[in-house]
Amino acid sequence: MTAKIVKGLEVAKPMRAELAERVKALAAKGVTPKLAVILAGGDEASKVYAQSKQKVAEPLGIQFELTVKPDSVTTEELTALIDQLNKDPKVHGILVELPLPKGVSKELVMNRIDPKKDVDGVHPFNRGYLLGGQESLALVPATPKSCLELIKSTGVAIEGANVAVLGRGDTVGRPLASLLINRGATVTVCHSKTKDIPGIIKNSDILVAAIGKAGFVKTDWLNSKQVVIDVGINQTADGITGDVDPKASEIVAFVTPVPGGVGSLTTTIIMDNLLDAVRLQGLS
Repeated sequence: MTAKIVKGLEVAKPMRAELAERVKALAAKGVTPKLAVILAGGDEASKVYAQSKQKVAEPLGIQFELTVKPDSVTTEELTALIDQLNKDPKVHGILVELPLPKGVSKELVMNRIDPKKDVDGVHPFNRGYLLGGQESLALVPATPKSCLELIKSTGVAIEGANVAVLGRGDTVGRPLASLLINRGATVTVCHSKTKDIPGIIKNSDILVAAIGKAGFVKTDWLNSKQVVIDVGINQTADGITGDVDPKASEIVAFVTPVPGGVGSLTTTIIMDNLLDAVRLQGLS
């Protein structure tokens, strides 16, 4: 048996076409969506991520503004910049690339973003709405939202499914669990204290692996009917690999590649969140 490979770009393409139409509809109302990205420090990966957002935004008709600050930037300087962007009516979304330079408070910086402009879904207000099942009021973190879209693309029902989420981090595991529960799934979140992780995964209909350990999930933990969403991006001697043994593609029904899976969709999801931000600001 060979799994169907669920590629992020294949899911992203129709989403981008729909986004372009939504941007045109906003333009007809005199609104041009604008995303402001802040890059603090010289982290090379962050530069690449910022550039990828610009490459997706501009063809859709979305304005993109990048502000670059040096490693010496302070928490006070970044929060002052965010205050300016919060007050700017022409800016509809704000995103701060991570990691931040040493000495800068991630909590203070992220919590300063207006929740209705928080396109990365990191503000406590947005996380609270998500946890409370009020998604219509929230901006949802991009990576878990990408996982959800990839699952939906397989046609496998989420409602009633047994889902194993491997990893309880704030970036993926916790918000994704809320998204899945809100859609009627039975969710087991596995972590370092969980007993019988192989058994839980073996008996799941859907597995989302987001633990950050290369090849952690073994092939004999899997079953032939599963959807496997591999969020892991791990640098090894053999190159970049996920949290699931690559041979999973010989066993399960659907699997995302690494690279080319979840990460390939997240930038498109950010643009979707930007248009949701416009709605939450009462402009659409």
